[in-house]
Amino acid sequence: MAKILIAEDERDIRDLIVFTLQFSGYQVAAASNGEEAVHLARQEKPDLILMDVRMPRKTGYEACMELKADPSFKDVPVVFLSAKGQDSEIEAGYQAGATAYLLKPFAPDQLISRIREILQAHGKAS
Repeated sequence: MAKILIAEDERDIRDLIVFTLQFSGYQVAAASNGEEAVHLARQEKPDLILMDVRMPRKTGYEACMELKADPSFKDVPVVFLSAKGQDSEIEAGYQAGATAYLLKPFAPDQLISRIREILQAHGKAS
């Protein structure tokens, strides 16, 4: 089963996503800020990264750009999670290296469905 890193500073949202992913059979690592996300990504080598945009110590955009600058992460899909749906925010996410941009709130089954699609598109077992 695929390994997913979730980076989300809101504990309740992070816990809900971790539970949803684990219930669907994924291995999960969780970070509470962008700096921790970069560190855990290098340690855990996830198949996909879910990342909030607005986090302390490093934004999701900054963390994504740092990871994408590392050749070992160029093919790891990054999916941004955000309540901010303005075109400029979404464009900034794609420019930072994101594969997808999901708007909060989202239904758990919607999240799992999108993750499966992205993992399959990247040749990863879902």
